[in-house]
Amino acid sequence: MSTIEVFEPAMCCSTGVCGPDVPQELVTFSADLDWLRGQGTDVARHNLASEPVVFAGKPAVLDFLQVSGSEGLPLVLVNGAIAMAGRYPSRAELARWAGAVQAEPTRAPLPMAGASADGGCCGGGCSC
Repeated sequence: MSTIEVFEPAMCCSTGVCGPDVPQELVTFSADLDWLRGQGTDVARHNLASEPVVFAGKPAVLDFLQVSGSEGLPLVLVNGAIAMAGRYPSRAELARWAGAVQAEPTRAPLPMAGASADGGCCGGGCSC
């Protein structure tokens, strides 16, 4: 299994999902990371405001910041190599990097309007 690390710009809290105006992309990304952790993937998320030492301790991240600055974040490392920068990855991208299987949502088929349990459109009491 892969190790995925996400290096994010300075935010008010560790996930950015706080305050009165939360960007939907952060809500979605947080849910995707929770799903990935549930699949057994090692995922770490680092906020520049609260963990600058972690940023400085990773040569790939430090080199990236020297070239792109914090404006280039978020930065995603997979097994220590840069996989993506400048945007948050989708669940499909995370699953691919982690080698996890992304299950399609299960949906029960909807019954046709007016259909009954015995298959007739009127409950079997008509000749339709």
